[in-house]
Amino acid sequence: MSEVTSTIAVPPKKQIHLRKGRLTCVAGPDEGASWAVDADVLHIGAKGTNDVILNDTTVSRRHAEVVRTREGVILRDCGSTNGTFVGPMRVKEVFLTPDMTFKVGKSELTFTPEDEVIEIRPSKKHRLDQLVGQSLAMREVFSIIERVAPTNLTVLITGETGTGKELASRAVHNLSPRKANAFRVFDCGAAPETLIESELFGHEKGSFTGAVASREGVFEGAHRGTIFLDEIGELPLDLQPKLLRVLEQREVRRVGSGKTRAVDVRVVAATNRNLLEEVRAGRFREDLYYRLAVVELQLPALRERQEDLGLLVDHLLKRSQADLTISAHVLELFKSYRWPGNVRELANVVERAIPFTDGEEITLDGLPDALRSPRVGGPPRSVAPAMSGGSDVPFKDAKEKLIEAFERQYLVDLIERHGGNVSKAARAADMDRKSITRLLKKHGIR
Repeated sequence: MSEVTSTIAVPPKKQIHLRKGRLTCVAGPDEGASWAVDADVLHIGAKGTNDVILNDTTVSRRHAEVVRTREGVILRDCGSTNGTFVGPMRVKEVFLTPDMTFKVGKSELTFTPEDEVIEIRPSKKHRLDQLVGQSLAMREVFSIIERVAPTNLTVLITGETGTGKELASRAVHNLSPRKANAFRVFDCGAAPETLIESELFGHEKGSFTGAVASREGVFEGAHRGTIFLDEIGELPLDLQPKLLRVLEQREVRRVGSGKTRAVDVRVVAATNRNLLEEVRAGRFREDLYYRLAVVELQLPALRERQEDLGLLVDHLLKRSQADLTISAHVLELFKSYRWPGNVRELANVVERAIPFTDGEEITLDGLPDALRSPRVGGPPRSVAPAMSGGSDVPFKDAKEKLIEAFERQYLVDLIERHGGNVSKAARAADMDRKSITRLLKKHGIR
């Protein structure tokens, strides 16, 4: 009798790579001092705004910098007076190898990598800051946030519209040493293209029509705190090098100014686009992508975490201070629905149901007409349910109800067909992105 062998595929363990290191002064006035390298760029010099401040009179104010790139860690001289040396050779730019010693002024520094490859073990928590979930996917998200929040590493959060990217960014901030300082939000897809640079970096009085006073930008306002750059994939291509420069140099130049201002900011960015596809299409700079995606955090769609629905509804009801529960029929309906607008859409549905609930339990009667017969697959649903009541209601009311049902169903199908990507949906519908965004918000889909 032949022996049968079964092969069981074991899914690969999820890991994140935290790129860290340490600089230690081995000779000079600061001998024995050491500094953690847990940011993308580390500035070295005598000036008080540097990350590594050396009490060495032969060191320039901004002498050198250590930069993490996709290819490795680079030591770069910043035009110093006395130069940066590796052994006897003066260098402009060189890759740092483990335990390499270099000289700035009369001080010698050694770079030691301390990178960590961390296996992601699901958190035991069902809540983290304002995020809620008991599913494996969400508990893995919690674990990653808990690991990266205490660092200064830049984080790129990806996921469909409405999955909670801003809440995840706030969790990164609130669990970090920067939590007592500012958290500023900038939506790259919402601001007029002509004003994005001014909004981000500030402007001086008279620098353009309407600039009646000098104004700081979002980066300056987030000094010592965190800036959340939402919809980073919408940032115009011509502004991407300027953002890259701020991330690398950590200084901004206001529109109309020749002066730079130092900013100490942790950046968290988010997008519902596939940025690698955008890079290949030439719409997003590769160097900016790798500067942002030091740690990449993928948020799951609501349809991929159905076991969280009950917990999420309870959370939303408590947040609304509503002493209500939902019926088993409603919960089953929620589980059969695709939720193209994800948690944001769920929140809108629950909030709309509260004033239409007479007893202690939300029933089907409290839900929007378009949600009562959700489409799991196949062709778009008919908007006929909106005509319930027929000619018993005034013509104007019936027409408005039908148009509203059509709008909502069209948007649900559109956004689902394009994987939650608002820009693609807008192009397919031949509509302006801002018009699509406004309608999504109107119908609670985003």
